[in-house]
Amino acid sequence: MKNTIRVLLVIVFVLIGKSLFAQAVTVNNTIYEVKKGVIYKDGVDVTTTLSVDEKAKVLSTFEKKSLELEEAEKVQKQLEKAEKEQEKAEKDQKKAEKKQKKAEKALKKKEKAQSNFDKATKKHQAAIKKYEKLKKKGKLSPEDERKSLEKIEKLNSNIAKAKKKLK
Repeated sequence: MKNTIRVLLVIVFVLIGKSLFAQAVTVNNTIYEVKKGVIYKDGVDVTTTLSVDEKAKVLSTFEKKSLELEEAEKVQKQLEKAEKEQEKAEKDQKKAEKKQKKAEKALKKKEKAQSNFDKATKKHQAAIKKYEKLKKKGKLSPEDERKSLEKIEKLNSNIAKAKKKLK
């Protein structure tokens, strides 16, 4: 799409450039140049030697060509404007997509942190429950009790870390 627009613009530029520098008009297979209302043929001023009808024909052809050039310039400006607007729209769309991806990533991160917090809390509660159950039955040796308390403390610190990441 962009390449076709660029090709069209290049063609329009070339046509306008050629027509601006050599304001040549062809009437009855004769090439005339018109500069500021003066008609030249092969670089010689022939305005006074042409008949009124021929002058009128040359000048009307020149006017038509000038109008066509103006119209071509308008079309060119519209194409340029449309291309700029399209580029701006694409840029804005990319920006919006990037912003949305960033928001989705932040949401995923928050959900993962919440999940980790929930898991850590669940493990901590399970460890406490197991410890209390074994303690109640009297099946904890001093070594097992120490290990259980260390495990509970470690899980407690994991909860604190998960809570910190959640914020």
